[in-house]
Amino acid sequence: MSNNSYGPGLYIIATPIGNLQDITLRAIEVLGLLDCLYAEDTRVTGVLLQRHGVKTALHSYREAAPRHIVERTITQITNDIQAGKKVGYVSDAGTPGISDPGDYLVERVREAGLAVIPIPGVSALATILSVAGLSVQRPLFVGFLPRKKGKETLLKKLGEGLGDYYDGIVFYESPERVVTLLESLQKWGVPLRVCLGRELTKKFETLYYGKIENVLQELSQNTVRGEVSLLVTLDA
Repeated sequence: MSNNSYGPGLYIIATPIGNLQDITLRAIEVLGLLDCLYAEDTRVTGVLLQRHGVKTALHSYREAAPRHIVERTITQITNDIQAGKKVGYVSDAGTPGISDPGDYLVERVREAGLAVIPIPGVSALATILSVAGLSVQRPLFVGFLPRKKGKETLLKKLGEGLGDYYDGIVFYESPERVVTLLESLQKWGVPLRVCLGRELTKKFETLYYGKIENVLQELSQNTVRGEVSLLVTLDA
């Protein structure tokens, strides 16, 4: 695709989940062509831009910010696009809108009748599925569970559907809560196999495979650090 093919709009750009080399050639090209780039955390994204020699103007857009700040930023973004500018958005890691901020921004830009262009790339979801070796063909992506309200009810319903409606479930979890999650899954009372990845694509990447009880035993002997991706399926 030539540079002239990129018109005004909001570019949703996937970035590495760890290793800064895991970014597509197209993403680097687009990042360099943008009139401005908005990021969940400018410090994190600044490191990525510097690594790849991109000098695009960088601004902050945080969906967790006070509502008036969010709305003011979205107004600026839509005005820029209407003026013919190419505006990008990245989250800290992976693909925006997938257990990451960005969906509200996309919704508002689409409501304004403006173009939203995906620049796909790395996702922890695809990464954990690719190395599991569990023959999962119909995965259900859950992402992060609710912290408290509704968590146990949701887990119960997920267990009831496993095997009938989907043959695997993918969760994202923090290192502090992953053991508790595995213990909750054991309460389903069915044999389970898991693939658990921590620090995916980073220096200390670690993958655990096997029966859920064996993985729990391994985790009890090791300190879990870094965000966790977990695939769960029935043990045939």
